[in-house]
Amino acid sequence: MEALEINNEVDDGHAAETRSLQLIAFSIGEQIYGVEITTVREIRAWNGATPLPNTREFVVGVINLRGTIVPIFDLRARFGDGQTSPTKTHVVVVMSVGEKWVGILVDAVSDILTISKDDIHNVPEGNSIDTDLLSGIITHDGQMVGLIDLHAVVAGAQIET
Repeated sequence: MEALEINNEVDDGHAAETRSLQLIAFSIGEQIYGVEITTVREIRAWNGATPLPNTREFVVGVINLRGTIVPIFDLRARFGDGQTSPTKTHVVVVMSVGEKWVGILVDAVSDILTISKDDIHNVPEGNSIDTDLLSGIITHDGQMVGLIDLHAVVAGAQIET
C-alpha cells in the first residue's frame, strides 16, 4: 500500500510538470510578452545590426553570432506600433524557430515565469492587438502577458540565413 502511494506521488509530479510552462517575459513599452524558455538561445544587449536592403520594415538587420547570421526583428514594428530607436538599454532575445535562429529586439527582459498551461486563454478578437502574432494570453501578477507565436512573427520576412 505504501509503495502505491509513492507511485501516485511520482505520477502527480510528472503530470504537474507537463501542465506547466516556463516563459521568458519581456516588455515593449508597457506591454509584457512571453515566449517559451526552451526557444531562447541567448539574451544580448543591443549592439547594432547590419541593415539589409529590400527587407520588411520590421527587420532591423542581421548580426553575426559566432559564425551564424541571425536576422533581428523589431517586435514593436512587427506589431505595427512604429519602429524602435534602439539604445544600449534595449535587448535582443535570440530564439530558435524551427531550424533557424532569429533575434527579437525588445525594450527589456523582465522575468522568468512558470505558468500552468490551464491558465492560457485564447486571444480575444476584435481588439487592437494583432491576434495572428499571439498564441494566447495569461494573467500574471495582475498584468496581461501576450504569448508570442514565433512562427507567425517570422513569417513573411523572407530572409535566408
